[in-house]
Amino acid sequence: MDNTLNEISKYVQEGQSIKVRKLTISALEKGYDYKQILNTLIDAMDIIGKKFKKNEVYVPEVLIASRAFNIALDIISPLIDPNVTNYLGKVVIGTVQGDLHDIGKNLVKMMLVGMGFQVIDLGVDISPQEFVDAVKKHDPDIIAMSALLTTTMITMKNTIKLLEEEGLRDNLTVFIGGAPITSNYARTIGADVYSTDAASAAEVAKEIVRNNI
Repeated sequence: MDNTLNEISKYVQEGQSIKVRKLTISALEKGYDYKQILNTLIDAMDIIGKKFKKNEVYVPEVLIASRAFNIALDIISPLIDPNVTNYLGKVVIGTVQGDLHDIGKNLVKMMLVGMGFQVIDLGVDISPQEFVDAVKKHDPDIIAMSALLTTTMITMKNTIKLLEEEGLRDNLTVFIGGAPITSNYARTIGADVYSTDAASAAEVAKEIVRNNI
């Protein structure tokens, strides 16, 4: 019995990128459908997410697993038909203007992808207008904003205000997170969800999208 998919899952979780790359190419050569490989990758990251939430693995392990995941994803991406891929939902994510920190954002992105979300990562130092433009372009279910500096938190409020002014707020779930963010601040600025960690954010996102179906 061929064990390629199980090995891909194992080495993604271990963050062994070279082995994951070779096995992904091998799986395609053996005739595995890209969907089988994609589901294997997503399941592996789901396992990592659950372990992360239980403190069984930590940020460095999550990041190297994410790197292995992305290497495999890059290999199969040209085969993925965007018209038939069934995502759980769509998320626009970014670190707010004036803030260049991205580890937290990247963790949330990885967890969301592992849950089956399509994630549009805007990067760091993203202005309210750039968030609004991305919402207009991509029509996401969720917009997720990250801030690590107290001086940049105000951008979250300004982004929500601009979304309201543009008539984009009502059908959009707004997530915020980062070291200085609190649930009280989230309520004050009109955000829908605040999460203390990446795994919880992804689980809440999944519940919200499923409840809206």
